[in-house]
Formats: sequence, structure tokens, C-alpha cells
Amino acid sequence: MVVLNKIYTRAGDNGTTALGTGQRVRKDNARVAAYGTIDETNAVIGMARVHLAGSQPGLDAKLARIQNDLFDLGADVCVPAGDAAAGEKLRITSAQVKRLEEEIDELNAELQPLRSFVLPGGSPGAAALHMARTVCRRAERLLVGLAADSGEAVSGVALQYVNRLSDLLFVASRYANDRGSSDVLWVPGQNR
Repeated sequence: MVVLNKIYTRAGDNGTTALGTGQRVRKDNARVAAYGTIDETNAVIGMARVHLAGSQPGLDAKLARIQNDLFDLGADVCVPAGDAAAGEKLRITSAQVKRLEEEIDELNAELQPLRSFVLPGGSPGAAALHMARTVCRRAERLLVGLAADSGEAVSGVALQYVNRLSDLLFVASRYANDRGSSDVLWVPGQNR
């Protein structure tokens, strides 16, 4: 259970923060950057939901579940995978990855196949989902980099989740653009 009675603690005034294990690290630590970018992804999804309010109830329900999952993912990443001192910490599961795949397939079934790359834009909600997708891809790059660092460990399922999430956000952006009919397509060499 989380209890936040006091928001400021002054513990981070020296530029450090605590991981889920209690270990203090610098705020520019690679693990902190990764879960901070996951949090940023969550915030942009929240903005997309505001833009989509009332217009896409099924999509909104999916995005609400994802926002909750992103807190699970942040909890997963803030405790190094395989850390014996971590005990039974919250981890992303294969079932959460599978649900994303099922939701991608569900949304994509209503879209026409793409014949070009999609430029971010269209409706405000779709544009925000494209922004969430790019932030999610940055989170993925940071997680991959963290996993490659010697002495660091990242759950393989966490990597799968963030990879699938960026795919879902792409498909969701098209879905929010009148099921793809309002997509703005790239025209190669158009402005030469």
C-alpha cells in the first residue's frame, strides 16, 4: 500500500533518489531515467485521454488500464530484476503483454492496411497518442541500454511490455483518427 502524507521530504535535495530497494542513487542514474521516461509516457497518455474524452469509450478503457500498468512497470524497473534483496516486488507479467497484443489486434482489425508511413497528427487525440508512442520508444531505448550495462538487470517481460505498448499506441493513434481515415500519410519526396 502507498501512503503519501508529505510530498516533500528534502531527501533528494542533494541530487539523489531512492530505488525500490532503498538504495540511493543519483537522479541522473540510467535506471531513474528509464522509469522517469515510463512516467512521462503515462503523462502523455493521460493528455491523449483528455483529448479523446467521451469520443472513444472502448479506447479510453484500454488507455486507463495501460496507465495503471505503467505504474506496475515503473515499480518493476525501480527494482533491478534478480535483486535478491528485493523479495516479492511487483513485476510486469506475460499476461499483461498478451493483453496488449490482443488489444492491438482488436484495434487493428478495424483499420485499412497502410500504404505509406503515417505522419504524427490528424486529430488532437491521435497526435497525443503519437507523442506517447515516441516517448514510449525513448523509454524502450533507455531500458535496452540499462539492460546492456554490466551489473544492471531488467526483466525481459518489462522489455516486451514497453515494445508492445509503443505498437499499441501507434495503432491507437490511427484508430483515434477516424479509424485511419484522417491519418496524414507521408509522401516521399513531396517537397523536393
